[in-house]
Amino acid sequence: MNNTTLDYYNHNAEGFTSGTLDVQFTAVQDRFLGYLAPGARILDYGCGSGRDSRYFLSKGYQVEACDGSEEMVKIATKTAGIAVKQMLFEELDETARYDGIFACASILHVPSKALPDIFRRLKRAVKKDGIVYVSFKYGTFEGERNGRYFTDLTEEGLQKIVTAADPAHPFVVVDQWISGDARPRRADEKWLNAILQ
Repeated sequence: MNNTTLDYYNHNAEGFTSGTLDVQFTAVQDRFLGYLAPGARILDYGCGSGRDSRYFLSKGYQVEACDGSEEMVKIATKTAGIAVKQMLFEELDETARYDGIFACASILHVPSKALPDIFRRLKRAVKKDGIVYVSFKYGTFEGERNGRYFTDLTEEGLQKIVTAADPAHPFVVVDQWISGDARPRRADEKWLNAILQ
C-alpha cells in the first residue's frame, strides 16, 4: 500500500470509522462464515475500524486482525477488543495458519502489479482447503482517487491476477457476486466480491 493511502487513513481514521462501523454487513459476513467450521481461525486482513472482527468474535470464531494504518489499528483494537497488529499487506508471512482470511475492501489499495505477490501470501497463510474473501470496486480503473490508490477489478481481472499468483495451482473462485455499496447514498457503486479456495 502506498504512503498516500496510509496517510489518508491516518488523517481520516475517525471519519472513515463513523462512515463504516455501523454499516449493516451481515449478508457478506455470514456468506463468508458459511464456508467455515464453528470456532475456525480467521485473519481480518486490513481490518479498518474492526467492525468485521467484532462480528466474527461475537459468533465464536478465533480472530486475528491487522491493518497498515497506525490510527486505524488503535480504533480497531477498541472496537474488537483484541490486540490488532499494525502490519502492511506485504508483511504477511504465515504458513497454513488460518481457516479463513477476510480481506474486505482492503487489498484494493494495492497496485495491480503487486497483487499476485499478495495473493501468494494469502494462499500460503491459509490451511489446505482454507478460504479467502476479497472485495474490489467493480471496474478497470487503477490509480489515485480521493486521496487513495485503488485497483478496481472485474471478474476477468481477478481471474488473471489469481492465475498469475500461482499458475500451477491457482486459487479456485468458489463464489463470486456483484453487490451495491452497503453505505447510505452509495448503492450505485458496484463491488466485486469473491470467495477463493
